[in-house]
Amino acid sequence: MEHCPALELVSTIRHDGNGGVLDDLATAEQTAAWLAEHGEPSADTTARLTVDEQLHGEIITLRRAARALFARAVSPAPPSPADARRLMPAAEALELLNVFAASEPVVPQLDWPGDGGPTVRLASSVVDTRTRLIAALARAVIDFLAGPDRAQLRACTAPRCVRYFLKTHGRQEWCKPSCGNRARVARHYGRQRAATSP
Repeated sequence: MEHCPALELVSTIRHDGNGGVLDDLATAEQTAAWLAEHGEPSADTTARLTVDEQLHGEIITLRRAARALFARAVSPAPPSPADARRLMPAAEALELLNVFAASEPVVPQLDWPGDGGPTVRLASSVVDTRTRLIAALARAVIDFLAGPDRAQLRACTAPRCVRYFLKTHGRQEWCKPSCGNRARVARHYGRQRAATSP
């Protein structure tokens, strides 16, 4: 699968392997490490960035909005269990996402080198790296939700899994093979209990 910043952001909430949930962005330090590892939305932005509590809070709020809209995108299927009881209302999520995206005004610029084909880049006069980061993450979520991949978005149905994923083949129900194994084992034990109960 090709790099998808929006899916990577929402995937910072994940199953810990023991029945709980891990948050890869639980602290400002973890958030800084995640941004450094992913190098998005642009390496020059994240390289010069200090993640303080305010920026950490903004990224968490943006992730909450994105997960709420991902839940809406997979509907009528159920959302991720991590979101089911505490989803931000969709209207609030949309408003937040659009506010974050609009915090950096950008204009498309056409680049066309003599030895290659034309490409489009977004140009900005904003120098504040924090604003650029939040706006770029928000635009990545918008691009994903308005793009063709949204139709393949699913919430993993494996027990205890909390991930969203892109369905890559017809009968795929889980984000990864280990989730499929866990789901099959749970179904097997469920049938065993049903067969032995009075």
